[in-house]
Amino acid sequence: MRRFNYQAKNSTGKLVRGKVEAPSPQEAARLLASRGLVVLKISPEIDFPLISLIRGFTTKKVSTADIALMTRQFATMISAGLPITDALLIMKAQSGASLKTVVNQILTDIDGGSTLSSALEKYPQAFSKVYVSLVKAGEAGGVMDKVLNRMAENLENQREFQSKVKGALIYPIIVVIGMIAVAAVMMFFVLPKIMTIYEDFQVELPLPTRILMKVTNFSASTWWLFPLLILGAYMGYKAFTNTNAGREKVAKIKFKFPITGNLSRQIVLAEFTRTLGLLVGAGIPILQGLKIVSDSVDNVLIKNSLVRASDKVEKGFSLSYALSQEAEVFPPLLYQLLAVGEETGKIDETLFQVSSIYEKESGYAVKGLTAAIEPIIMIVLGVGVGFLVIAVIMPMFSLSSQF
Repeated sequence: MRRFNYQAKNSTGKLVRGKVEAPSPQEAARLLASRGLVVLKISPEIDFPLISLIRGFTTKKVSTADIALMTRQFATMISAGLPITDALLIMKAQSGASLKTVVNQILTDIDGGSTLSSALEKYPQAFSKVYVSLVKAGEAGGVMDKVLNRMAENLENQREFQSKVKGALIYPIIVVIGMIAVAAVMMFFVLPKIMTIYEDFQVELPLPTRILMKVTNFSASTWWLFPLLILGAYMGYKAFTNTNAGREKVAKIKFKFPITGNLSRQIVLAEFTRTLGLLVGAGIPILQGLKIVSDSVDNVLIKNSLVRASDKVEKGFSLSYALSQEAEVFPPLLYQLLAVGEETGKIDETLFQVSSIYEKESGYAVKGLTAAIEPIIMIVLGVGVGFLVIAVIMPMFSLSSQF
């Protein structure tokens, strides 16, 4: 999502200014118009990487867990026959700070005559296009309770899957951060004091010690370069990924990266197939479902492939054939099982089965990755500690031999 500054007039003709998040200026203008504003001017917000980074830590975001819990509560109350407004009032009282404001505004919009899907559409930072489209399908078919229950189950599965992946990677990440912190303390505080002692003695120092002294002196004298390099790398990465070619290049690197590349692909495919299966199962046409999913996918390679597949489906080709023409992105398992689903008329069930397969495979891949990372970390840590011990202790033997 991008942020835009806008100037507009409200229903009373008063000039209002503010910020809005949307994928494009056109989408931002449409979103403001749905709020009853007449847009006068809209422009992208000029954002600096440091400000963006600070905002990311300070802004309270609506998490997947919040939306999953809200959807489950909403589904339970609607299934029990409670009116939507009453259900929203109860959720407003129970919601956390990040969601309370959103729920309150949705309730206000519905009281003003808006549909639930139209009210949700005004908050893309909380409710995705997939979510809004499913609610709209539930309203049109009179099966809101079934759609909400299915969405709640999908969000809970998604949350559980993400938790498994994140949980498996916590230990290696903590160990790596600890290694970096210890190395920084040693390089900037401990080793410089030890090295000054050796410099006072006129002895020939071993090669590991001389290397360590040069590295330590360089780090101590140019420590200010490290935060600048990190900031420069971050700014360069953001500038590069703001271009279409840059995003595509980064996506290709992620998929081809050793060890983690295949895992990244499986995670994206699991999310894509589960979401498309949910849309098709709710009665949304495949073509419309593909367009919705392509807008919600972050990976530009998957997004572009889905756009091309949508064009083929629109021309009358089957979904399995359209995806088979994107063999660089989609593996044979996907379009082969889809062909079976098309023959049996159970595309949504087939998509859920494919999603389950990719979730299990990615789960196994995460376990294998963490099992491989742990000994690698221990080896790197052992080599680093061994080098420090040799570089620090060897000169002591040289000094003791002189006395």
